Amino acid sequence: MQNLTDIGYVKSLLERHGFHFSKALGQNFLINPSVCPRIAELGNAAQGFGVLEIGTGVGTLTAELAKRAEKVRAVELDDRLFPILDETLAEFDNVKVIHGDAMKYDLAALIAEEFQGLRVAVCANLPYYITSPLIMRLLEEKLPIETITVMVQKEAAQRLCAPIGSREAGAVSVAVAFYGTAKTLFQVSRGSFMPAPNVDSAVIQITLHKEKPWQVVDEALFFRMVKVGFSQRRKQLSGVLAGGLGIPKARIQELFAQAGIPVTARIESLTMQELVTLSNVLVNA
Repeated sequence: MQNLTDIGYVKSLLERHGFHFSKALGQNFLINPSVCPRIAELGNAAQGFGVLEIGTGVGTLTAELAKRAEKVRAVELDDRLFPILDETLAEFDNVKVIHGDAMKYDLAALIAEEFQGLRVAVCANLPYYITSPLIMRLLEEKLPIETITVMVQKEAAQRLCAPIGSREAGAVSVAVAFYGTAKTLFQVSRGSFMPAPNVDSAVIQITLHKEKPWQVVDEALFFRMVKVGFSQRRKQLSGVLAGGLGIPKARIQELFAQAGIPVTARIESLTMQELVTLSNVLVNA
């Protein structure tokens, strides 16, 4: 098998196929030999699992997933990589690379068709520019996924895994905590990629809740409240919601009292349960 973490080999492979990196697609291929095996091991690439990969690069992570998982299905946008992948993944008969945009592709249909009877995990080295939108899509569509294990920019990892009620938390942190439990698995230096990005990265894992831990009456209202609240996170939440949701201040104060939350509270200081309680009370408005 080719050494897909050998810089010299990868450069010659890309040159032979006339491939040039696309900045628009955020292409940074992993060349650190220890990273992809760790992602595969920690990301549930195992027998009994079908693994969905988003973006393949030259197949470095794909190959590690294929060694361990029962099936691997990868969605890759850049069709210039397909001749390269035909070469680098030739030895694996449990891999299929699908041409498509993961932000638009029917992932529910793909999982239903390709992973019938298997547990499902997602593993990916995500381009930075689609990190939050793609993770949110995977969560919001309530796909039958057990874990999402992805490489993201270090700062994004801190936001995604931030405890609710901490200064680091934001709207995306609340969304992740609503659907699952997130943790950082390990850090990855910028020198682990070709070409090297300007920032370090981290591998995070989101384990999706099997049952809803939060009893939210109106999910759309909950997420609207969170989005409005974090849009002005340093201001008192009661005032932000009065303006953002169009509720009279006097009524907002009554609702905060019902929820047992001080009218002077900022959204960044509230726990997940307090956010849920407030959202359920706001339904009455």
